[in-house]
Amino acid sequence: MAESLNLRAGIGMTSARTRGRMVERLREQGIKDEIVLAAMGTVPRHLFVDQALESRAYEDTALPIGFGQTISNPYIVARMAELARHGEASQGRELGRVLEIGLGCGYQAAVLGKLAREVVSLERIAALVGKTRQRLRELRVNNVKPKHGDGMAGAKDFAPFDAIVIAAAFAEVPHGLLAQLGEGGRLVMPLGNATQTLCVLERQGDQFTERLLEGVKFVPLLPGVA
Repeated sequence: MAESLNLRAGIGMTSARTRGRMVERLREQGIKDEIVLAAMGTVPRHLFVDQALESRAYEDTALPIGFGQTISNPYIVARMAELARHGEASQGRELGRVLEIGLGCGYQAAVLGKLAREVVSLERIAALVGKTRQRLRELRVNNVKPKHGDGMAGAKDFAPFDAIVIAAAFAEVPHGLLAQLGEGGRLVMPLGNATQTLCVLERQGDQFTERLLEGVKFVPLLPGVA
């Protein structure tokens, strides 16, 4: 993995101009948080997809990563990161510990790692965890902790979290995960089955406010591990 990533680091996809165009498109699509945009412009998305798909890495589209999983399109990664940082009235805040459910290829985790002190990321597919852990190590993403585990259970040993970002759809709000949010923490997730909506829940004491935003399309969250 180290050799292949080093070799791939020399292609044109790494240019500031290429990622800059993606960032400008995200800005046009409504992403306003300049800290999120800077993170998106820093993380080399092409190194998180198979080499055969590198030429499409900065398109605004989801791409296959194997094991029946996909890497989310850049807009939804940026949108969920922005929502994790911004409450209904706040102007953005620094994040301490974040829980990601759905490590996948590690791209979203790497972006969140630019915004948070620490990211704990759960993935149910063991082979994908091993592959992604090696990739993150080679890219020196040192504040992301990939874990093999059941996303529905969360990560109680690391709670409370300033934000929980779920990269798979739940049919209903996962109350067990809400309990792992710290005060003022936000859970960002796709909610629904055939029809999904991006949902944000924010904790204030024992109360949670819910916002339903735009329509999205994610793979469903599956229980257990593989």
